[in-house]
Amino acid sequence: MKSLKKFLSIILMSCLIIGMFSGCEKSSSGSGGSTKVLFLMTDTKDTFRGLLSKAIVKAAKDDGIDLKMVETGESIEEQLKLVKNAKAEGYTAIIMRVADPDVALQMQVASNDIPIIYVNAQPSDTILEPNKYVYVGSAEEQAGLYQAEYAWEKLGKPNSFNAVILEGEKGHSATIGRTTAIKNYFKDNGVDVNYVFVDFCDWDSDETEEKLGIFFNTKQKYDVVFCNNDSMALGAVKALKKHGDSLEKVPVLGVDATADGCQSIKNGEMQFTVLQDANGQAKYAVETSKALSLGKKVSSVKYADKGDKYVWVPFKKIDSSNVSSVSQ
Repeated sequence: MKSLKKFLSIILMSCLIIGMFSGCEKSSSGSGGSTKVLFLMTDTKDTFRGLLSKAIVKAAKDDGIDLKMVETGESIEEQLKLVKNAKAEGYTAIIMRVADPDVALQMQVASNDIPIIYVNAQPSDTILEPNKYVYVGSAEEQAGLYQAEYAWEKLGKPNSFNAVILEGEKGHSATIGRTTAIKNYFKDNGVDVNYVFVDFCDWDSDETEEKLGIFFNTKQKYDVVFCNNDSMALGAVKALKKHGDSLEKVPVLGVDATADGCQSIKNGEMQFTVLQDANGQAKYAVETSKALSLGKKVSSVKYADKGDKYVWVPFKKIDSSNVSSVSQ
């Protein structure tokens, strides 16, 4: 009899232990798991990328998310290695500025099914996948459209004029989107624009100043200077001032609404920029990484596109009338 009681006690204890373990497993699953994010950024030397990086780190910290940032430079090999090892190291999502958008598919193959949230450099739409490989940013065409609208209004809506376009990095989604939108706007409105100088300045102020100095030697007339970002616009301002041109008569326009760009507007130099919201992009990139880590859809994030492949953070027009309201 005692043996039977002892046997039953062992069975009962075993059931209790099994129940405890199964209960813990269920609780963990029910809580939605945890979020651990690997953040890969090529560099922080560019003003906007620096702002974006700091904002992503802060947004993750504020949300209690375990995030590790690695600055990779432009090394595709380094990024591939880190992406490949991410799952084994317990990461549930990757936020990254891919060194070359053309290798995004390689990153996805290497990711072992971990969601990737691209920022700042947009891969092709055909590469992205709903709720898995997505892009968080601002629609670049909107920035170019805003620049074109401002410039045409400022110049008095002429039927024709001469323009300079200073482009960012060759092949970059922002360079293509912003420049294309400028040209399309004037084409759609029947305006004959003579693009007297168009060149890549790689987002850099010094390179812009140098190339404009060379352009001035051609003695060609120009009425407006479109720049794909504020750093190049600031370089253009320096070049025009050296050349003795009027910054009131020749509008210089940028994108990003950086602190230096906004100060230039306050100083009466640059006339216009477009706020690319680094804090907003960071917030929604982190929110998207969390949503996908927990098995939720991109549609659960504000500004998500209907196709669950994009989160579009709006641009905002900035000139002397509202520049004091900008803080980023």
